[in-house]
Amino acid sequence: MQEFLHRRIDHTWFPYLFLDATYLDVRHRGRVVSQALVVATGVSGEGRREILGMALGDAETTDFWTEFLRGLRDRGLKVATDTDPLGVALVTSDAHAGIKAAVKAILPGAGWQRCRVHFARNVTQKLGSARSKPVNALISTIFAQTTPESVIAQYHQVADSLRGSFPEITAMLEAAEPDLTGFASLPREHWQKVWSNNPIERLNREIKRRADVVQIFPDRDSVTRLIGAVLQEQHEEWSYGERRYFSDVSMRKLVHTLHDHTEQPRPELLLTA
Repeated sequence: MQEFLHRRIDHTWFPYLFLDATYLDVRHRGRVVSQALVVATGVSGEGRREILGMALGDAETTDFWTEFLRGLRDRGLKVATDTDPLGVALVTSDAHAGIKAAVKAILPGAGWQRCRVHFARNVTQKLGSARSKPVNALISTIFAQTTPESVIAQYHQVADSLRGSFPEITAMLEAAEPDLTGFASLPREHWQKVWSNNPIERLNREIKRRADVVQIFPDRDSVTRLIGAVLQEQHEEWSYGERRYFSDVSMRKLVHTLHDHTEQPRPELLLTA
């Protein structure tokens, strides 16, 4: 299990990284405490999903997420650069400040996509279930667009249309625009699978289902053994399944897109030309 969880991951590049956390009850130092279990999954350059790592800590702090991502990078997770864009292109997660800060520090070449499902939940928390339904339905029209230009145009239109009746939601949308639209610069075929954390949340539900049988883990090592086995089982299913998460054609399109973005001249060079 330790070999699997600490294996090298430099056999390919991972353009997409998904991060999420769940909480487990663990007996630690004579008492039962809630521990944060964080998991990272990725989509490789071949279009296949892989389990990249897990860690257990006291809370989802910036330091904890930073240490976790640094561990992935030290094991070979490739970081995108100005000269070589074939590294992590987009990280999808909820809007946890610790994740966002850690991504910026450890994966500087990556964009960040705020999970649209979590944003909808934030709207519901703000307005209540009944009032939020039409608002979330309107926001969902942003994600029904088919081009980057129409996504941004619809985003602004939705924000403006809510300004009079729901100014607090307009403020939320304006603050979140670059984070909610991170997907738009990537191939259209990938949008639906990278604009939310739904894929890794399904994995977390399976983790919780197995953990509920145990209820309280006797120690931290037992979490590694059981949850590590769950992750290894899922990893093998993804690795040996015939169906890829993304097709070869769409992955080639992604490579061209990333190279095109890298080759675009910087604004300061245009000003001096």
